[in-house]
Amino acid sequence: MKVLVTGAAGFIGAHTSLRLLRDGHQVIGLDNFNDYYDPSLKHARVRWVEEQVGPFAMHQLDLADRDGVARLFAIERPDVVVHLAAQAGVRYSLQNPLAYVDSNLSGFLNILEGCRRHPVQHLLYASSSSVYGANQRTPYRVQDGVDHPLSLYAATKKANEAMAHSYSHLFGIPCSGLRFFTVYGPWGRPDMSPIQFAQAISEGRPIQLYNHGRHQRDFTYIDDIVESLVRLIPLPPRPNPDWNPEQPDPASSRAPWRLFNIGGQRPEELMDYLALLEKHLQRDAKIELLPLQPGDVLATCADASALEQVTGFTPRISLDEGLARFVAWFQRYYSNTVSHIGHDNALTDQRRAL
Repeated sequence: MKVLVTGAAGFIGAHTSLRLLRDGHQVIGLDNFNDYYDPSLKHARVRWVEEQVGPFAMHQLDLADRDGVARLFAIERPDVVVHLAAQAGVRYSLQNPLAYVDSNLSGFLNILEGCRRHPVQHLLYASSSSVYGANQRTPYRVQDGVDHPLSLYAATKKANEAMAHSYSHLFGIPCSGLRFFTVYGPWGRPDMSPIQFAQAISEGRPIQLYNHGRHQRDFTYIDDIVESLVRLIPLPPRPNPDWNPEQPDPASSRAPWRLFNIGGQRPEELMDYLALLEKHLQRDAKIELLPLQPGDVLATCADASALEQVTGFTPRISLDEGLARFVAWFQRYYSNTVSHIGHDNALTDQRRAL
């Protein structure tokens, strides 16, 4: 199939693109290579993919570019869309909320319009465990309410689910929303805790642990995310014939629309997670305990039974094994002092702008 992967230079997008290419699909990548974090990491991810499977089509394009996205769909006419591009980060949404409106709302609308005007077999889009917000009843089920988001980022992801449902209902677009739980692994984002903590430990700097380190997170290794996603691609949702409008199931519909949790189902204490990082880095961490930050969720834990029911798969890589793989990559990547800046700029010039 021809698969459009948005955010293809991102953490999940690069891993997903590599897997799809290895499986024999044609991947059309889209990424704006913005500077939310150092773009050199994004270029390095693309190089990593291409070193293993050869060059693939990569369009440098912003989701908010309505005409550009429309041209992309008209030219490429993908069979499937895997929409992973978004403005990420809970804390950054407190500083730059308009970035979330442009990318996560306007950008997602442009993707939906592309799928409407050039019908696709399946639209899979990234949601987030953040949508559960103030709900503290765990494990989170896809049937649980998500009416109390604690950050604008979470609110935009909740809005994406509602937007997708409206287009699924009106235009019959098969849509699967994927609520990812604390994804980590090689090539991860530098604004997330694995890289931040590993760098601090390696450099002997203190690590700031909010909520005095009492957070719990359902860490999910990147390979388990990709496996789940790839298994769902050939399984577009169908209307639920048993959907009852008087007792509506929030996770399915009379439209071809579904929601899935993708999480390890094993919540870990932040201090235990840090101890594993120390073990694999073979260095002790300096810790600074701080109060809870605005927008933070206390604990996450996925009920991934819907995913298992549909695909026969649930995430299975332990945190210990996953962090061992992450640290091995981290030490290779960050010990490489060779500058790629000139090469990365050349790559940028080669990206096909529409």
